[in-house]
Amino acid sequence: MLQKVVICGVDTSGLPRLSQSEQEELLKQLKAGDVRAREKFIVGNMRLVLSLVRRFWAKNANADDVFQAGCVGLIKAIDNFDLSVGVKFSTYAVPMILGEIKRYLRDGNSLRVSRSIRDTAYQILKVREKLEENSDDVTYDKIAREMNIAVSEVAYALDAISDPVSLYEPVYNKAGDTLLLMDQLFDDKNNDEVWTEKAALYEAINRLEGRERKILFLRYFEGKTQTEISAEVGISQAQVSRLEKTALKQLKACIS
Repeated sequence: MLQKVVICGVDTSGLPRLSQSEQEELLKQLKAGDVRAREKFIVGNMRLVLSLVRRFWAKNANADDVFQAGCVGLIKAIDNFDLSVGVKFSTYAVPMILGEIKRYLRDGNSLRVSRSIRDTAYQILKVREKLEENSDDVTYDKIAREMNIAVSEVAYALDAISDPVSLYEPVYNKAGDTLLLMDQLFDDKNNDEVWTEKAALYEAINRLEGRERKILFLRYFEGKTQTEISAEVGISQAQVSRLEKTALKQLKACIS
């Protein structure tokens, strides 16, 4: 997919490389409203986008379109990046760029179901129709026993040939009151209680001193060891351990 040098009119072989110090300085300038610094920072990080786009070379998607989606993710990352967090921009940007690329691939390309799965699904439909002649209650279990296959295989095959349904698909409409499919969905990980806990946690983190906050981000967001953190922060591993424990106790006290 990416055999060519020019992509979206950009000569990828000539993309500049920014040092860490240059990135930090440009970030400060663009956050202060410097348009030229923003443009230079975007171009300077296009190599990061290109390296991530290469992961999707086998997706049969247009390279230019995938690269553009990645650049959209890059710009979103720039707009939302918080300098006070204390993490590298690339660490923050990579998930956002990948998310934008995957969203494009998901929304812009139809799902392809293999021939063997389609054949299995059509056989299942025939068996179900046959069983329904003698019974109104035809379950996946009955179909699986009749075909001598696993129940999971029945469910997977039928699901594979099902048309996707929009979350905004109306499931009930009476007297002008429309109930959408998304209104019936519930996420245990994103309910009101979880959002309240997250808000309390972020508030507690913001109350920490800068060094303690940075240690927690390096430790739990970047997954670095205490030894690696000590080298980056410029203190001993024992001090890192002590500060980490103190910060965790402060967090616990704030949110308990």
